[in-house]
Amino acid sequence: MWIYILIVVLLLILGSIAVIYHDIHCFVTRKYDVSTDKLDRDYTFVLLSDLHGYSFGKDNEKLLAKIDEIAPDFVLCAGDMFTGHKIDGKIQYETGLHVMSELARKYPVYMGNGNHEHKVKTFTQEFGNFYDRYRTMLKKAGVVVLENDSVFAPDSNIRISGLDLSLDYFHKVTKHNMEQGYIERLLGKSDKNRFQILIAHNPIYFSEYIQWGADLSVSGHVHGGIIRLPFIGGVISPAIALFPRFDGGKFEKDGKTMILSRGLGTHSIHVRMFNPCELDVITVHGSK
Repeated sequence: MWIYILIVVLLLILGSIAVIYHDIHCFVTRKYDVSTDKLDRDYTFVLLSDLHGYSFGKDNEKLLAKIDEIAPDFVLCAGDMFTGHKIDGKIQYETGLHVMSELARKYPVYMGNGNHEHKVKTFTQEFGNFYDRYRTMLKKAGVVVLENDSVFAPDSNIRISGLDLSLDYFHKVTKHNMEQGYIERLLGKSDKNRFQILIAHNPIYFSEYIQWGADLSVSGHVHGGIIRLPFIGGVISPAIALFPRFDGGKFEKDGKTMILSRGLGTHSIHVRMFNPCELDVITVHGSK
């Protein structure tokens, strides 16, 4: 009897290891559709988030090839392309920089910061001027870095804004209250006459993004809940919240939409289970 139980346990352990290995080293493509009366044609873009230095094939050739296959109108990045701690005395930023630089050679690329970019920007005593040098390299490659700033996408009625929240808004366990008008003080007013995209790394403030005026918010940060259970969803968020409401996918409220990427990598806890890495493709259908 005990030998059969031991065999079952070993098979479950081996199966779990196989699933975790697959979900960390492979990515899936998920497609989302959004409609608006502010545009007169369709636009397709890809959303990258939370790469954390991972590579799919040599120099991320598999990821880049998939994006070329999609041939988007532009690329959005919701941050955390590297992990904000030192390995062998330095930040391992090269993989994310390479991906963004290669994409910027072919497509307009708009990037907002995640909490890891903001961390190295904030703690200069530990990281020196690393963030300034990293941002300079991105801009030199042609990436539009949006730190509480906005731009108009070329030849379109689309405005893209990047929200760079302070680390207070990435608290563990509890949600830091966002006072009325905070986003407007950082970003200025939204543009009601254009299709307003907001790159905002933390999805927990979706209601506040709507209040500011975002037609479409794109986020990451939660990594899909790390482990996903059937009919339940993600198990835990980076804020140590169990079964987070916002774990991944498409969310709608008051006619506005948020696409939450499950991300392309991991950090600290290198586990993904029933939760493969994810590249998101968003098609905005214009009906003007």
